[in-house]
Amino acid sequence: MADPSSYRPAPGEVPDAPGVYRFRDPHGRVVYVGKAKSLRSRLASYFQDPSALHQRTRQMVTTASSVEWTVVGTEVESLALEYAWIKEFDPRFNVKYRDDKSYPFLAVTMGEEIPRVQVMRGAKRKGTRYFGPYTHAWAIRETVDLLLRVFPVRTCSPGVYRRAASSGRACLLGYIDKCSAPCVGRISPEDHRELAEEFCRFMEGETGPHLRRLEKEMRAAAAAQDYERAARLRDDVAALRRVVEKNAVVLPDGTDADVFALAADDLEASVQVFHVRGGRIRGQRGWVVERVEDLDDAGLVEHLLQQVYGDSEAFAVPVAPNDERSVGKSRRRVRDGEATSVDDVVHTPTTAVPREILVPVLPEDLAGLTEWLSGLRGSRVSIRVPQRGDKKTLAETVRTNAEQALRLHKSRRAGDLTSRSQALRELEEALGLPESPLRIECYDISHTQGSHQVGSMVVFEDGVPKKSEYRHFIVRGEDGEGARDDTAAMDEVLRRRFRRYLAEREAMAEARENGDPGAHDPAERAVGAALAGQDPDQLDDDGVPLRSGPVDPTTGRARRFAYPPNLVVVDGGQPQVAAAARALADLGVEDVALVGLAKRLEEVWLPGDDFPVVLPRTSPALYLLQHLRDESHRFAISHHRSRRAKAMTRSVLDDVPGLGPTRQAALLKAFGSVKNIRAASVEEVAAVKGVGPRTAVAVLEALGSAPSAGSPG
Repeated sequence: MADPSSYRPAPGEVPDAPGVYRFRDPHGRVVYVGKAKSLRSRLASYFQDPSALHQRTRQMVTTASSVEWTVVGTEVESLALEYAWIKEFDPRFNVKYRDDKSYPFLAVTMGEEIPRVQVMRGAKRKGTRYFGPYTHAWAIRETVDLLLRVFPVRTCSPGVYRRAASSGRACLLGYIDKCSAPCVGRISPEDHRELAEEFCRFMEGETGPHLRRLEKEMRAAAAAQDYERAARLRDDVAALRRVVEKNAVVLPDGTDADVFALAADDLEASVQVFHVRGGRIRGQRGWVVERVEDLDDAGLVEHLLQQVYGDSEAFAVPVAPNDERSVGKSRRRVRDGEATSVDDVVHTPTTAVPREILVPVLPEDLAGLTEWLSGLRGSRVSIRVPQRGDKKTLAETVRTNAEQALRLHKSRRAGDLTSRSQALRELEEALGLPESPLRIECYDISHTQGSHQVGSMVVFEDGVPKKSEYRHFIVRGEDGEGARDDTAAMDEVLRRRFRRYLAEREAMAEARENGDPGAHDPAERAVGAALAGQDPDQLDDDGVPLRSGPVDPTTGRARRFAYPPNLVVVDGGQPQVAAAARALADLGVEDVALVGLAKRLEEVWLPGDDFPVVLPRTSPALYLLQHLRDESHRFAISHHRSRRAKAMTRSVLDDVPGLGPTRQAALLKAFGSVKNIRAASVEEVAAVKGVGPRTAVAVLEALGSAPSAGSPG
């Protein structure tokens, strides 16, 4: 642990101005981000007598080894920059509100030729209209099942659609009239798109016209004594009414608001939010977080609003059908100038940030937060505590949900939290570590009789998996054909991982010696690039454009090999531990502990020891090591199977020079099979988009089909 006085800045060095500050650990990793109206007074509060600090604050300042700050012009700028850095660095000591799951949305893929209705999670896609969030996927499917009676829009996957189109037979939904079957031509693409548009309009609130139209048709059918059709229409009207009635009115004035409530104790906080649109509850979300920061309720609310609305592009508006009294509400907003299209109504930050935000206590920086949210929305936002009436009643209901969620979380997690802490303490004592191993990395090797060798690295922080930092390694060996055995493979994987760590550490040290502490800082580079009007992902550490940026495309976060673990666990016994120890020793890595877990008797091996450490079978420490080992094995096996499957599905087209996956796919789509390609002429093959005469000749030669005389070549 560091002594805070060793890196305390001189009082005259810190400006008396608003800004954002960051504490870093000895490896340069950001452990805390904060903002202040006065950097001088706020930073001075961290360097008082440690015994006077809150326990969590004291732990943070002793974990850190340096502090740096950035001065900004206004408090609103500091709010935005603080949010950007918390999102970028994921600091260990900042409270982070994360959903316990990705909430599902009802999505209509209007960007496709034949739109499809489906359940979607995760990142929003261009050209798709979203309605939600819903608390459960089954709620979406129940709604869709009712609406398909009236709006039989396609819901099948691309594979099912193609099979039905090629066979000329509709799927089951087509036969029971819950799909208009565009796959077999029962409806034209244009008419099907109009049907999907009507579905979207109903979900946006225009329920009245559809109900009135169906009721009119029902009466006409009954008058014409077509009682069978009249009965079907009666059932359709009932289905639409059930969808509308699922959304009870909670605020009679048609309010658009997000209602937040908080229930907290000294260790954890539970947050619930009800999304109210048009006076109806459209969605509910919840978070339970550990209070790693020393914040009161006002500070928790400020961080909550900052993180919930900070990424307003990803915060889709909760939308669901209104009743007849709300018909045309979305359209009226379009005419009134709040949006320019239906897509704007669904996707813009104007609808992501509601007009009114009801909170249990006012945040600390109310004026700055209000100004920031108003800027995101594009119009004035009101943040207030409800005092009376329906809004106060609803806020109390939300608080009850938050209290119940906290009680449920504690009952489920109490044993887990205790065992995790105990497991880390036991590992520290049993292995003779200087401190608890807060970051543990586990490595495993997987192969089939020496082929398709892969290595896996899984990461646990504070005793729980951190899947965003898992990594795969393809083992190449000395000759590029793989390692000779598991010990050699483990040696290669560890050398590659820790060479990256040493290179990053050296580069960061060199940059700081040259007076550029942010040279390898993705967030600072992003800020600089934004000011210059450039894409930060297309700049290298010196600001020069590059082909692949500093952000990992699979995770969207900065690459994380720069941070060493406290403990390395390898899957195996004494031979694997010895190989790993040699690799670390050759690289000069001395500050990382190493153990191996043998499968046969679950023995823990230390480097250089002739006898293993035997942990009790009921030990939380042994359970944690087993969890690490099993997770690394699962991760390695999944990657190995993927590589093996790709190798087993190789095509003869793979050997054609210059014929990549895209053109292979184009050929197979045009001809249907390799057999049909073999029977085609050079001219027919060359007519495929992207395939020229020369490539066509090479393809036919590779397939053993000699080009006809006079063909180009």
